[in-house]
Amino acid sequence: MKKNDVHAVFVTCVTEHKEDFYRLAYSYVKNQEDALDIVQDSIHKGLMAIDAIKDPQSIKSWFYKIVVRTSLDFLRRQKKLVYVDSQTMDTLNQGKVEVYKNIDLQNALDELPIQYRTIIILRFFEYLKIDEIAEIVDENVNTVKTRLYRGLKLLRITFNEGEFD
Repeated sequence: MKKNDVHAVFVTCVTEHKEDFYRLAYSYVKNQEDALDIVQDSIHKGLMAIDAIKDPQSIKSWFYKIVVRTSLDFLRRQKKLVYVDSQTMDTLNQGKVEVYKNIDLQNALDELPIQYRTIIILRFFEYLKIDEIAEIVDENVNTVKTRLYRGLKLLRITFNEGEFD
């Protein structure tokens, strides 16, 4: 595939899935401006590394990986916690009704270790397949399945303890 074709596929992917990428970044930083900055930085990184794409069919998962890593880098630099009010969440949820309907669920997700939270968000909120998630987080499929199981178990424990009544 020609260089211009790969660029076109990348631009199309980012354009068609911009809300998904933004929502993913937002799930990490809980701030609209920071999430937009992360997506913008990710697009820049993607454009700079576009020549490394071997399979244009995997551009979406490749870019998800960039967004996840850029979000994690941002969090490492910021080391801050920001909680979101329900009005902001309602504004964000206009695109997808079922995403983060329950603030208690969001708070429980925020309490999970990042390795579990990332996999749960990608699986249940971004609707990615296990093998796509494995590619994004650079882990094998069995590791992703184990982390998904453990993350869900931690969520169940949190809710069973009545912490969010």
